Amino acid sequence: MLLSRLVDSLSPRELRATADPEITSVVYDSRRVSPGALFVCIRGGKFDGHDFIAQVIEAGASALVVEDPERVPADAGIPFVIVPSTRDALPILGTSFYEHPSRRLKLVGVTGTNGKTTTTYLIESMLGNAGRPTGVIGTLGARMRGIEVETERTTPESVDLQALFARMVSEGIEAAAMEVSSHALYMQRTVGCEFDIGVFTNLTQDHLDFHRTLEEYFGTKLMLFREYPKRSDKPFTGIVNIDDPYGGRVVEATDGSVLTYGVRNPADIRASQVYATARGVEFHTVCPAGEFDVRMRLGGLFNVYNSLAAVGVGVALGLSVEEIKTGLEAVPAVAGRFESVDCGQDFAVIVDYAHTPDGLENVLRSAREITENRLLVVFGCGGDRDRAKRPIMGRIASELADVCVVTSDNPRTEEPSSIVDEIMTGIDGDRSSVEVDVDRRGAIERALKMAEPGDIVVIAGKGHETYQVFKNETIHFDDREVVRELLGCKP
Repeated sequence: MLLSRLVDSLSPRELRATADPEITSVVYDSRRVSPGALFVCIRGGKFDGHDFIAQVIEAGASALVVEDPERVPADAGIPFVIVPSTRDALPILGTSFYEHPSRRLKLVGVTGTNGKTTTTYLIESMLGNAGRPTGVIGTLGARMRGIEVETERTTPESVDLQALFARMVSEGIEAAAMEVSSHALYMQRTVGCEFDIGVFTNLTQDHLDFHRTLEEYFGTKLMLFREYPKRSDKPFTGIVNIDDPYGGRVVEATDGSVLTYGVRNPADIRASQVYATARGVEFHTVCPAGEFDVRMRLGGLFNVYNSLAAVGVGVALGLSVEEIKTGLEAVPAVAGRFESVDCGQDFAVIVDYAHTPDGLENVLRSAREITENRLLVVFGCGGDRDRAKRPIMGRIASELADVCVVTSDNPRTEEPSSIVDEIMTGIDGDRSSVEVDVDRRGAIERALKMAEPGDIVVIAGKGHETYQVFKNETIHFDDREVVRELLGCKP
């Protein structure tokens, strides 16, 4: 694509050029520059792309997009475009370069504090079983027709996301279910995405280190329903958890049609006759497409809500009751989401990604519903993240579990003992049932040794993660592997 055509989508802009080169890629990482590249100089928290101008010119970049023209050498010898914000320009350039690929997909965006990953996998299964090739983008990476594709973030950077959509289109993918994080919305990584459906799972405290207030956090999530439909000619449908305290506000703000789902409140899609075990849930569903019984291989009462959200997507996309039911029942356990680790022991072990107050409460309440005896929990909180949630999670764990073992998560640059101390401030009264072991492996071993027949041990916080991040190193660590090793069974 010629540079002049590509940058025509930018406004305002100033193009300084004596040539109109053919652009073969749009990049923001200097390490990815090759001949024909348009290099966009992004200013980030650690690096400024303007500092790498000489390097990318030497690597063969054909043109630049800059905020500060004074940083471009007088003898650069290549065209450059001046814009007020290169970060604002990047998604527009990426979308134009890949020729608006999301217009050729049925694109479903799933946002909320908890449940995004599982909901996207349920959607993938439903559509795939209905004969519609589907892609997934999110925390566990990206997949097309079940084949893994590596990504760096829950939602990739804007130009990478458009490249991924273009690849999906070229490989015959018809629909994509994407986790849409608040960071992605705020940082404009999803600009240029044209959504057919937006799903709101819930909203509870998380990421307040980034968004400052819960209301600001919610306002960012709301962009998917209020602003994105106005940027596309596609008809938009919001699928909204009406049992969540914020659900009504999402319904009011949605620019398009709405399908609500819930268990407690009147909704378009409802579940009743719910029965849950550690290894699955069963319930009866009533929705606009009809009613049916479903038996899921996903444990935890919260997965009833995730399933109802997926049902809403199926209804909005015109699937039949049989297609919806078959797709839901075909989903295996999702990695690190109420995942049971069974080594033949006489107590249950559940590994879950719950790392927010609401997530931890949901997992513990679900486990409490199905335990025959005691409930034990091992958990910690990540370093360099929202500190306000630490005592809240301490309180929740101490109130809902019979035994708590407080440990580290990903301490990052903080001292694990300091994080544990903040968690402990939320635990009032008798602490005789609370133990501390900042070594995560040691904490898991303690809980397993204390477990008795009929108990459930919940290991929360890391879920699918296979690493632990410390100040100076990242080590391999997988809660599930540790449990299997300590219990003496094979992976």
